[in-house]
Amino acid sequence: MSESIEISRELLNIGAVSVQPNDPFTWTSGLKSPIYCDNRITMSFPEVRSKVIKAFVKLIKEYYPQVQVIAGTATAGIPHAAWIAQEMNLPMVYIRSSAKQHGKGKQIEGIFEPGAKMVIIEDLISTGSSVINALQEAEKEGAHVLGVAAIFTYELPISFYAFNELQVDLKTITNYTDLVEVALQAGVIKNEDINRLNEWKNDPKSWR
Repeated sequence: MSESIEISRELLNIGAVSVQPNDPFTWTSGLKSPIYCDNRITMSFPEVRSKVIKAFVKLIKEYYPQVQVIAGTATAGIPHAAWIAQEMNLPMVYIRSSAKQHGKGKQIEGIFEPGAKMVIIEDLISTGSSVINALQEAEKEGAHVLGVAAIFTYELPISFYAFNELQVDLKTITNYTDLVEVALQAGVIKNEDINRLNEWKNDPKSWR
C-alpha cells in the first residue's frame, strides 16, 4: 500500500474527509464540492497525527534537504508545522493571512535569518491562493522559499496553474485521486459516482 493511499484511508476513517457526491458541501466561496476536507481533525488523533508528521518529514528530507526553517500558514498549517519543526530540530515561524492591526503589525510571527531556506506547511490545497499569499509575504521578508508541502490537494486545475505560473514547487502527502480510490474501496461511494467526482475535479465551477 502506498503512503498516499494509507494516509487517505486514515483521513477518511477519522472523518477528516467526507465524500458526498449526491449531497455536496458548500465552501466559503460558494463553490459546491462533493468532498470536504478538514485536516485540523488530525490534531485529535495521535496515531494519525504521527503518521502524517512522519510522512511530512520524509517528504521534506527527500525534496527539500537544504531546509533551514519551517513555516506554517495560519491557522490550519500551524500545528503540523510545529510538530515537523520539533521532529527536525528546526526553527519555526507562522504566517498570518494579513498583518496584525495592532502592536508591531507583524504578518509573520517568529524569527528567521535573511535568505533562510524555508518550506511552507499547509493542511490542504484548493485554489492555492492563500498559501501563495503566505509565500509571497515570506519572500518579501527575505526568506528563500524552497517549496510548499501540504497534506492534501484537491488537484484543481486552478491550483496547478497558480503554482506553475509562479514557479512554486508543491508536494503533497496525498491527493484527490487517491482519496476517491480509497472511498470506493471502503464502500463510501459507488462506481457510478466516479464520473461525477472526476467532472467536479476537472471543472468545479460548472459542476452540478
